[in-house]
Amino acid sequence: MLKTDFRIDVLGASFSLTVDEDPVYLQTILSRYHTVIENTQKISNFSDPLKIAVLAGIQLCDELEKLRAHELTGDKVVESMNVENTLLSLIERIDSRIPN
Repeated sequence: MLKTDFRIDVLGASFSLTVDEDPVYLQTILSRYHTVIENTQKISNFSDPLKIAVLAGIQLCDELEKLRAHELTGDKVVESMNVENTLLSLIERIDSRIPN
């Protein structure tokens, strides 16, 4: 992918990065971060940008871990159902070959 400059303006800090990601995707991520920052400011009543950024980062990490845990749990359920179905199929096959 073509490298482009991407400008970030957050909590009084401004800088540009050269990135090889889709700028629309990066803007979506940055918008999400701005939303989390705004919510963190409202909830915490902090005005220090560093504290707000740290709390927002922790909140986003919490969301990520919860999503990962949910995804893993969902995978385990599917895996368990697959194992159960395989075992039931094997039991049926064994039962059909055993004389009554």
